[in-house]
Amino acid sequence: MKYLLKNVQPLSLQLSLLVVASIFLMFADRYQWSYLEIARAHLLALVYPVQYLVDLPVRAGQWLSVTASSHSQLINERNKLHEENLYLQATLQKFEALKNENARLRRLLGSSMKTGEKTQVAEVLAVELDSLDPSKRKILIDKGEQDKVCLNQPVIDAYGIVGQVTRLGPFTSVVTLITDPSHELPVQVVGTGLRSVAKGEGVVNRLSLLYLSNTGLNMGIKVGDLIVTSGSGGHFPKDYPVGTVVEINPDIGTPHAQVQAIPSSALERNREVLLVWTEEQMNAKTCEKSKETLLTH
Repeated sequence: MKYLLKNVQPLSLQLSLLVVASIFLMFADRYQWSYLEIARAHLLALVYPVQYLVDLPVRAGQWLSVTASSHSQLINERNKLHEENLYLQATLQKFEALKNENARLRRLLGSSMKTGEKTQVAEVLAVELDSLDPSKRKILIDKGEQDKVCLNQPVIDAYGIVGQVTRLGPFTSVVTLITDPSHELPVQVVGTGLRSVAKGEGVVNRLSLLYLSNTGLNMGIKVGDLIVTSGSGGHFPKDYPVGTVVEINPDIGTPHAQVQAIPSSALERNREVLLVWTEEQMNAKTCEKSKETLLTH
C-alpha cells in the first residue's frame, strides 16, 4: 500500500506538468509567440535529415517504378512507330506506282484523243524472246480476236509508233516492234518532205532510213529531224511520230546514204500500249480478209 501511494505522487506530478505544458503550448500557438516559431524552425531543421532518410526508400521505389514504366512505354511506342513507318512506306510505294500508272494512262489517253481513230488500251504481258534469233523484237499484249483486233493493226504509245499486230490469238496478240529486222515502215521527214522506209536493226533503240540518196542530203535533212508515218501502204495512218534522226553518213560507194534514227516510242519498256483501228479496219470484213491473206503467206 505504501508502495502504491509512493508511485502515485510522481505520476500525478508528471501528469500535471504535461497538462500545464500543453496549455502553455496551446496559448503560445494561439498568440503566435515569435520565439516559439524560431524554436520550431530549428527543431524542423534538426528533424529534416531523419525525415529524408525515412522517405528515401519510398521515393526511390516510386522513381524506379516510374522509370521502368516510362522505359517500357517508350519501347512500345518505338515499336509501334516502326510498324507504322513500314506500313506508310509500303503504302507510299503503292501510291507512287498508282501515280506512275495514272500518268501513263493519261499520256495514252492524250495520244488517243489526237489520233481521231478508234483506240483501245492493251496491257503488255511479256517481251517475246527468240533463242534462235535474239534480234527479233516482239511483245505479247492482252487483246486478241475476242476484242476484234486485226492483223497488221497499228500499235502506238504516248510518244509514237510501237509496231503492228502480226499474230492473233483468241485473247492475246503478238506485236512486232518497229525495231525488229523484219519490220519496214514508210516514213517521211518533217520539214524536208523526203520519203523513206524505216527498217528495224534488231536492237532496242535504232532504225535505219532506207533509200535516201546522197544527193538528197543536200535537200536539208539533218540530225534532230522528226520522222513520221507517211500513210503509204494503208496500215498506218499519216503523221504518227516514228523517230528522230541521230546520225547521217554519206556513202560514196553506193547511191544511198546511211541514216540512223532512234524511235520516239518506249517500245519494250511500255506497260500499256494503244491499239488503233483505221477506218478500213473498223470494218470486220476487212479484218477477216487481212487475216486470210497473211496466214496464207
